Amino acid sequence: MKARVKWVEERTFVGESGSGHKVVLGTASSPEGKTPGPSPMELVLIGTGGCSAYDVVHILEKGREAVEDCVIELDADRAETDPKVFTRIHMHFIIKGRALSPDKVKRAIDLSIDKYCSASAMMAKTATITHGFEIVDTTAK
Repeated sequence: MKARVKWVEERTFVGESGSGHKVVLGTASSPEGKTPGPSPMELVLIGTGGCSAYDVVHILEKGREAVEDCVIELDADRAETDPKVFTRIHMHFIIKGRALSPDKVKRAIDLSIDKYCSASAMMAKTATITHGFEIVDTTAK
């Protein structure tokens, strides 16, 4: 896997994945006072959620569950001293679908966090990772 990060100005950078996707990141302020993109650590947190969401959807689809949507709300704390690693991450999964099995949803989430998600495996080296979930049944809607 390869990636490239190029400095644009102040503390603004453009990251490019080996597959050619680009993302602006950094904490420089524009004239409107907005940041041009997420900070690198925000991207790490987003990436952790994305890694797990990918797994959960894949596992549920493979198990023939009628999953329609998957949202993960992440809440994290970082250490106060450098290198300010993540110390706590809570992942709240909101899974929508038709007549989803709570046991299968729980199993998919557990498998992702405990076995398949390489991002959460790395984060677990410094952070306590917890998770919860809710199911939104879209049957008869």
